[in-house]
Amino acid sequence: MGRGTIFWGSLLIIVGGVLLLDNLGLLGGINVWGVIWPLVLIAIGVWIIWGSFFRRRQESEQISVPIESAQRARVKLSHGAGKLVVSSGAPDGMLLSGDFRGGIELHKSQKGDQLDVRVNPDSFAWFPGSTLDWNVSISNAMRLVLDVETGASDTRLDLADLQLDELYLKSGANATVITLPDNAGFTRARIESGAASVEIRIPEGVAASIRSRAGLSSVMVDSNRFPRQGEVFQSADYQEASNKVELDIQIGVGSVVIR
Repeated sequence: MGRGTIFWGSLLIIVGGVLLLDNLGLLGGINVWGVIWPLVLIAIGVWIIWGSFFRRRQESEQISVPIESAQRARVKLSHGAGKLVVSSGAPDGMLLSGDFRGGIELHKSQKGDQLDVRVNPDSFAWFPGSTLDWNVSISNAMRLVLDVETGASDTRLDLADLQLDELYLKSGANATVITLPDNAGFTRARIESGAASVEIRIPEGVAASIRSRAGLSSVMVDSNRFPRQGEVFQSADYQEASNKVELDIQIGVGSVVIR
């Protein structure tokens, strides 16, 4: 059992006990809510100080999700602060396999031939100073939509071998490196970021159409591979290419490098 679970469970027991004593008339007319809120604040303060001085190594969970009868999949990874690494190479018969440090909640469902998987941080496993360290492998044997949300994190998405139809990435203040698929046919990618450094690698032999909307950001595109055509950067052979990417980027503050 994690320290976060123990803390929040203990806090609920204390608050519930005070309310029970009040309902039984054993507190002699004391203003209960006047006691509870300071008690909660004191407990959270103690928890923060305790976590700062006595951080322990967070436990790691090994998770695998079988493909079973699915023919395609949608995977959503909701990450927070820490490090996120995603690549191909899940074991045979598995859609997703990985090492998750920091506590997670896994949700999966299947409708028709599509398997939907969501991985979220476990809010009850949180303690001060904790970060998430996820290393995720995904199957390259099926068509896939990948949806990633991150906070203040170091993100590495090596998607070169995946059969990726769509990529959605929404990030906060982070550093991100993305390698797009090299043999997936047509891939649509949408990237939104607040304050970040983003590097996007498009494999040789893959055509691209790139549209960028930047605030206070610098955007550098390899114009030898992707010459500018009006409002987009686009490969000369984009229309007839067998492997291509439609890339739409929106970033607030930071830098974007596409090569």
